[in-house]
Amino acid sequence: MTDRPDVPTTGPEATDLPEGEPTAAPSPEGAPTQGAEGFGDAAGEMTDATEVEAQVEGDVVAGSQAGDAPGTAEEQGAGQDEVFALRGQVAGLTEDLQRLQAEYANYRKRVDRDRQLTADTAAFKALTPVIEVLDTIDRAREHAELEGGFKAVADQLERVVAASGLVRFGEPGDAFDPTRHEALSHLGTDADVEVTTVKHVAKGGYLMGDRVVRAAQVLVVDPVD
Repeated sequence: MTDRPDVPTTGPEATDLPEGEPTAAPSPEGAPTQGAEGFGDAAGEMTDATEVEAQVEGDVVAGSQAGDAPGTAEEQGAGQDEVFALRGQVAGLTEDLQRLQAEYANYRKRVDRDRQLTADTAAFKALTPVIEVLDTIDRAREHAELEGGFKAVADQLERVVAASGLVRFGEPGDAFDPTRHEALSHLGTDADVEVTTVKHVAKGGYLMGDRVVRAAQVLVVDPVD
């Protein structure tokens, strides 16, 4: 092996590189140099920026979802309690309204009944004296004395009284009814009847609606035992 010639240790021609190791190309004057540490810092900065951007985007999405999402469990429970309370109030008001409607309907019925009773009482007071006139007409008709102009007046009076609601009742052959007939006398028994029966009408009875203005005065017969 041949010894290497002496190489100057100083100056531009001097080199410390071992034999066979390539020499790095010089950088242009003024150009920035970037070593391994420089690339590492840049990569770290890019990684940090990406993480921050992802975090910001995640916060925005989470914020939008939180705006659309319902409230907490406590808020939902409070809302349900308020709904239940309002439903209870509506149910109570509905019951009150129905009760008032029923009370008003009953009040209207009482008012109508009282009004009708007042009208019937007034008509009764006005027509009661006329009943005596009608009794006279009945006796005249029985004796065939109802003729001429007197008959026309009697017929007209009876029509007016009937139109006012005063109805005559009581005929021979009717079953005796103690709520509508007044028995003046019993004429004995009659084999042709099965119950106590009106045999003769002394005075007719009169009704106004369901109200007995005057009971019919009658003579009755009893069935054979």
